Formats: sequence, C-alpha cells, structure tokens
Amino acid sequence: MKYALTSKGDSVSDEILAKMKNYLTEFNLVLDDEEPDLVISIGGDGTLLEAFHTYIHRLDKTAFIGVHTGHLGFYADWMPKELEKLIIEVARTPFQVVEYPLLEITIRPKGDGEEDRFLALNECSVKTAEGSVVLDVEIKGEHFETFRGDGLCISTPSGSTAYNKALGGAIIHPSLEAIQITEMASINNRVFRTVGSPLILPKHHTCLLKPLHDRSFMITLDHITRQYSDVKSIQCRVAREKVRFARFRPFPFWKRVHDSFITDEQ
Repeated sequence: MKYALTSKGDSVSDEILAKMKNYLTEFNLVLDDEEPDLVISIGGDGTLLEAFHTYIHRLDKTAFIGVHTGHLGFYADWMPKELEKLIIEVARTPFQVVEYPLLEITIRPKGDGEEDRFLALNECSVKTAEGSVVLDVEIKGEHFETFRGDGLCISTPSGSTAYNKALGGAIIHPSLEAIQITEMASINNRVFRTVGSPLILPKHHTCLLKPLHDRSFMITLDHITRQYSDVKSIQCRVAREKVRFARFRPFPFWKRVHDSFITDEQ
C-alpha cells in the first residue's frame, strides 16, 4: 500500500510524522506523495481540509485518516497515545471505507468568461465587503426568496458541525446526501423578508444564488477564500464525488458530535 503523510507543522505533529514514516517504512509500506492510497493527516481539522484539497483530484482512489493533535479534531479518529496501535493497523489490516457527501459550487460570471467549479468538504460561505449581500435564491429553478444580510453559508452534512453550527444551523448525519443553507444576520422587516431558518436540500435539488447588485464577493471554500466580481450566479448542490475516510474501527458520527461538543473525555 502507498501512503502519504501531512502535518500541522508544529513540533508535536512533526515528531509523530517522523515516527510514523520510520515505522511504516520498516513494515515495507511505500511513501508516495503523488499517488497515495491512504493519506494520514496529523494535526486538526484544518490539516485534514488541506490534505483533502491537495488530493482532491484523487478522491476515488485516496482515503483519509486523521491523528488528532489540534484543538478540535472532529475528523480525526486517533490520538497521539494510540500511535503504535494505528501503525500496526495501517501496516497489517485492510481498512474499511466510509464515504461522506461533498458540496459542489459552480460560479458563473457575466459575459463569456469560463465558470469555476469547486468541491468543499465542510462548507462554502458567500460574503461581501461592499455593504449587504443581496441575492435571489432559486431552488429547483423556482424563485424562493430574496436574501439580504451578511451572507450565506452552504454546508455539507459533515461540515454542519463547523461554521454552520456556529450560525445556528442543524447538525446532519453524513449518511444523508444533502446540503444545508444557513443565513448570516438576515435583514427581516416590513420591506424585506426571508424564511429565517436553515434549509436542508436533498441531492436532487439545486440552489442557484443570483446577485441583484454589482458587488465583489468573498467566496470561501473550506479554508480557501477567493474574490469574485461580475458574478452572474452561484450554483450549489450535492456533488457526484464523495470523500473517502479509512476506518480501522467504528467511530459513530453521533459519538464524534458528543465527544467534540458535549464532553472533553477521550
């Protein structure tokens, strides 16, 4: 089996990376940063997000697993104290694969420019530095509402525990192929009105965001922020691709939620 290692870059994570590399080499596993079967992320959720985007072109061939040395580590199954056990599992045990749905974002410009297509593991947020975000929201080709406010967050089920949760969105189990649209400080009065609640869309529903005014938008996909102007529309839907996580032991989603937000017991 071919593997790759990524590190948060702090001394603890780099030390674990060096140990794993030495031990896995002794087990005759092949270090391959270009075409790995397994990517081991050492750090926190941000480290795994970076690994996901590094190998986003190999999602059907590469699985991910996390060692938690960061602050939250929602995606990380393993603790540093379990390092020897993990090394033995990686070296000797075929891993099971758990697939989570992803978010597809397509940004279409005005005129004849080319559209940009992205995938997100956690979420996409749409904001502007030029006053309020004003967007017509269409669902399945029908006008749903006109949003005015600070912005919108479109999240995956696994990402529903991140920025979406901080905005008051629901936590969705990743076995459900869906996306969630959550408002950021919407303007609601006698003139302007939005639904005010998060929307959960199944995979066969597409959401289209159409700017009503010329604005430059800050569109963030996971940890990557891009600036766009002259935007015709932003299309959001469940992606046909999925992310693959390697599992050497059960780690139920609701246990992750409990361990991350309810108790600090490990």
